[in-house]
Amino acid sequence: MITPLRKTEPISIRLATTPDEILAAQELRYKVFYEEYGAKADPESQRLKRDADPYDLVASHLIVVDNTANNLRPKIVGTYRVIEQQGADQVGGFYTSAEYDITPLHNCGLRMLELGRSCVLPEYRTRSVLQLLWQGIANFVIDNKIEVLFGCASFHGTDINAISRQLAYLHHYHLAPPALRPRAREERYIDMNLHPKEPLNPREIINTLPPLIKGYLRTGCMVGEGAVIDEQFNTVDVCIVLQTDMLASQYKKHYKLQLPDELSGHSDADVRSLFSRKQDQ
Repeated sequence: MITPLRKTEPISIRLATTPDEILAAQELRYKVFYEEYGAKADPESQRLKRDADPYDLVASHLIVVDNTANNLRPKIVGTYRVIEQQGADQVGGFYTSAEYDITPLHNCGLRMLELGRSCVLPEYRTRSVLQLLWQGIANFVIDNKIEVLFGCASFHGTDINAISRQLAYLHHYHLAPPALRPRAREERYIDMNLHPKEPLNPREIINTLPPLIKGYLRTGCMVGEGAVIDEQFNTVDVCIVLQTDMLASQYKKHYKLQLPDELSGHSDADVRSLFSRKQDQ
């Protein structure tokens, strides 16, 4: 479940509610990942022009909708796939587990949500749409009492040398603490410690990061140890981790998060208390 935004806006975000809307989100993913960024489609995906896998059956699908479009079905211009533990259990684990050992997250005793398959049509890639995606995630977090977010975030292309400073920056400045630190699987592990910390210019490097990763860092996201090359999607992936008390606090203030009615007017401490439980409970 997700609390809907209070007003009907020209562009809004909500959960997909019909199979047709999920198909439209898969078609959008195909356009962005395969046609725009050069992912390698199998024959079935190429025939259907859809990016789909078994995880879609157990996921919730956030969709950004252009309400001004005069279409027979909603014009979906952005999407995010989110998976909770019970869904992952039905398909043998989380998608991220193919790239990272997420044992520390399983052991932390907190309620987890995996983020993935984020994409937006080129003409809608604006700061306001990115904020809207995060607003949808934040509301989902509140409604479902999620305590830890994680997932793979990508650099386009597979040339490690081209992004070596960016990877080193993430390693030196945003590495998750050991208790919450996924590690790239040994057979896919790529060291991110490619440059010493001292010569790196954080301000300069931040400006060269992909917008989604930059957005993650802005909310307080940390990264796991090691990067992974995804040959199918033509990306270099890092694993992001975020404790959601930080998301609630920062987005309530910075992006005017539209909280459920029962939380409106409450302090940041009140909001954080929804998520933060002791691991021994």
